[in-house]
Order: sequence, then C-alpha cells, then structure tokens
Amino acid sequence: MSEKLDRLDKLPLRRDLVGLEPYGAPQIDAEVLLNVNENTHGVPLEVREAIAEAVQEAIQGLNRYPDREFTTLRTLLAGYLGHSLTPNHIWAANGSNEVLQQILQAFGGPGRTALGFPPTYSMYPLLASATNTEYVSGERSDHFSLTARDAAEQVAVLAPNVVFLCSPNNPTGTALGLDVVEAVYSAGESSRAIVIVDEAYAEFAKEGTPSALSLLPGRERLIVSRTMSKAFALAGARVGYLAASPEVTDALRLVRLPYHLSAITQATANAALQHPAILLANVEDIKCQRDRIVEGLRDLGLRPEESDSNFVFFGGVRNTSRVWQGLLAAGILIRDVGIPGYLRVTAGTAEETERFLTELGRLVQDESYLKS
Repeated sequence: MSEKLDRLDKLPLRRDLVGLEPYGAPQIDAEVLLNVNENTHGVPLEVREAIAEAVQEAIQGLNRYPDREFTTLRTLLAGYLGHSLTPNHIWAANGSNEVLQQILQAFGGPGRTALGFPPTYSMYPLLASATNTEYVSGERSDHFSLTARDAAEQVAVLAPNVVFLCSPNNPTGTALGLDVVEAVYSAGESSRAIVIVDEAYAEFAKEGTPSALSLLPGRERLIVSRTMSKAFALAGARVGYLAASPEVTDALRLVRLPYHLSAITQATANAALQHPAILLANVEDIKCQRDRIVEGLRDLGLRPEESDSNFVFFGGVRNTSRVWQGLLAAGILIRDVGIPGYLRVTAGTAEETERFLTELGRLVQDESYLKS
C-alpha cells in the first residue's frame, strides 16, 4: 500500500485525501464467507428467472437512457414499505452508500457537521469526508447502548446538521427504540438537523421491533434509509433507497447525476420486488441461524450481543487477530471490526453455522483465546 501512496504523491491530490487508504473489507478467497453481512442464502430460482426475463427485456432498449425518475421502482418500493407512503416519498440510488452520500451532498458540505455514535457503520465518517462535511463522534453508554436522553443531550450540545442513527446498528446488531429517534429529532430542531435512521437490516429485526417509518408523518427532516442488498439478496445489484418527505426527495434531485440508475439496475430491482414473500422466507431462516449462533457462542463461554440483524457481534476473546486467523486457516472468513475483544460473524446457512461453531469451539478450548 505504501508504494501506491508514494505514486499518489506525484499527483495534486486533495489535501484531505493525502495518506488515506481505500475503504473495504478484506477480499479473501475462503470456503465460508461470513464477513460482510451478505445474504448467505442467495436469490431463489423463481426470482432469478424473473430478473433474467426483465433484464432481457431491458437490454432491447439499452440504446436509450433509462427512466431518470425510476418511476416504477419508486412505486414498487412505496408499496413494499407501506405506511401510506407514495412514490413521491421514495428515492433510490446505487446502494445505500450512494443514498447517504447524496444526502450529505444536499445537506452537509463545508462548514456543516454530521454526528454519528460509534461503534457504528464505518462508512459514515468516510462519506462525510468525501463531501467535505465535518464528522463528529458521539458517545454510547456501557455495552454500546444509546438512550434517548444521552443521544438528545449530545445533539442539543453539538448542534449537528446531520445525525446518523443506525438501527439495527452495525457492528453491534442492536435496534434503537423509537424514543431515541423522537428525542434526537426534537433536540435537532434548533439546528434544523436532518436525522437519518439507517435501517439496512430492518427486515432481520426481532418480531415486534418498530420501524422509524412510522415516525415520518409530520417530520420533514427525518429520513429512513434501506437497502435491497441484505434481505433481498441483491448486494451485487447495488440498490439502496430511502423514505422521507417529498421535500427531501426534491432536494436530492439537485445533487444526483442524471440517469444515475441504469436500466439494468431498475429492471433487476423491479423484478425482485414482484416476489417479496419468496425472498423474505429466506430472511426467516437466516434469523433462525443468527439465534442459533447466539446460543452457540454462549455455550462456548463467549459474550454475544443480542442481535436484530443478520450478524452477531460477540466479545470475550483475548486475541481477536489470533481467533480470526485460526478461523481463516479453517476456511472461514469473519470480520475483525477493530474493537478489542470483539469479532463479528454473519449468519450463514445451517451448514455454515455448524462449521463456524465447530471450528470456533475447537479454537476456544485453548483458554488463551478467551479474555480473562
């Protein structure tokens, strides 16, 4: 990497980019990939066939630009989300990262700040940097919790222009109560803060967990972002979206690139949204595997956090690097999130879950792997 940085020194790079390295989890070839929270079950055959047919039809018109307003996609997404949403409340882009970037392009920028509560999604500060938005790190309580009172007090003091609330949170996997969102929104009134609730893993939440979508009416500064990468198993298609007031979607039209969603992307997403029940059936199986991992980790003497996502964040490990390497040597790739004593594993298939727990059990039989 240092050689690449040396070569970059020959270019008139932006000052704030000097010395930085590209973001991204390690792309390592392993038999069992449980490191980036992908949907490990893949796209069901019936949905694959529907996508192939839709893409084949779209190919016939590739000499023309796609629908700039992705009207069908917005209509289908509004129908999927419910909550009396209309296409005017919906926006989409190439993955939720682009959605978040466009929000910061519209509401962040030089002289403005974005607040996040680490540990949380590591792209937030990077997206802030890319849009010349100052990123401010808030604080969580013990066990990585965030109460309505603590969050609201920090928003009131720091007066950010944008607030990121990740629920379920990545990497901890826990969902926020709606009281946190309501308190943050009220506390941000004086600074007119845009409040983003990142619900990328919402479909994996435990039964009865409410969505911030229910809070949208009357809150024009509230945005709920989602993705089709996780529950819909379309990580490779790159489709993210949000629900917000029509004022927000109009603002994003000011910063989006023209025709930013290709005809192929739109066709893929539209076809998948015709089969939500089939895709969400896989979600239920993934949730079962997640809960099985939590139980298995406890049996091994480790400390998994309760999870509302498709992954499990667990502590009690003395040497995270050693455990990570030991699993990789056994053909299993999980994620070292850089928090001492903690690792994160994606919920895989039943076979992948069994293999992970078996190999990890073999490793932790050596007490040196456990945190004292």
